[in-house]
Parts: sequence; structure tokens; C-alpha cells
Amino acid sequence: MGERRKSRECALQILFQFEFNAGDPRDLVRVYWQHQRASKAVRDYGTWLVERILDHGPEIDGAIQAASKNWRLARMAVVDRNILRIAVAELLYEKTLAPPIVMNEAIEIAKRYSGEESAVFVNGVLDAVGRGLAAKPAGTEGKEG
Repeated sequence: MGERRKSRECALQILFQFEFNAGDPRDLVRVYWQHQRASKAVRDYGTWLVERILDHGPEIDGAIQAASKNWRLARMAVVDRNILRIAVAELLYEKTLAPPIVMNEAIEIAKRYSGEESAVFVNGVLDAVGRGLAAKPAGTEGKEG
């Protein structure tokens, strides 16, 4: 498994914990890494992903909600919702990765952690998010407005 994939899976585990634990999310990140064996690169990218989601949650969730017309975020499975958050954070803020790579990684993680039906759902939502981002004028991705 590549370091980016491992980072995404660690970020998913951290975000899953956020859903069920009160307190400062950054404390949960610190505690998670104390108990996780991972390279510095995995820790750095996993933390970067979580921080993007914490810092830009409304924008990320808004992009997901706009792309999933018939599903409210609260109704989505916790794992699916957080896989989508990770992928949308990458689509918005990590410009060195091609969108198809980000989407494929999210689909593979959904298959592993949530199942085939979830992978189809994640694919559909991310495809719609990608189309929405492609329709925005250059330079406006990742900016609220």
C-alpha cells in the first residue's frame, strides 16, 4: 500500500473517531498518531488532510451536499461521508494530484471499508463534484464566494 493511500485511510479513521468523540479534534489527531505506526510522510499527509477538513468543513460539506442531490450529509453512512470529505479536500486543495487519481483512491477505500454499493455511491458523488469544479472559472476552486 502506498503512503498516500495509508494517509487517507488514517485520516478516515481519525475522522470516524471525531464523529463519536467530544473534545478538541486536534487532540484526537495527536492521540491517534501516538498509537499508530506510520512513516513521517504518512503522518504529515494524513494530518494535512484532517486539517483541511477541520479548517474548510463548510465548503467541503457544501460541495458534497450540492453533488448528492437526494442525500443529506446526516443521512450518509459515517464512513462514506468521511471518504467523500477526504476526496473533496484533495480535489479542492491538493492541486498536484489529478482528479481521476483522487476519485479512484476514494472508490478503492470505499470498497475496502464500506462495500461495493458505497463505492458506487462515492463514485457518483465525486463525479458530480468533479464536474462542478470543472465548470468553475480557473482560480476559484477552494474559495468561498
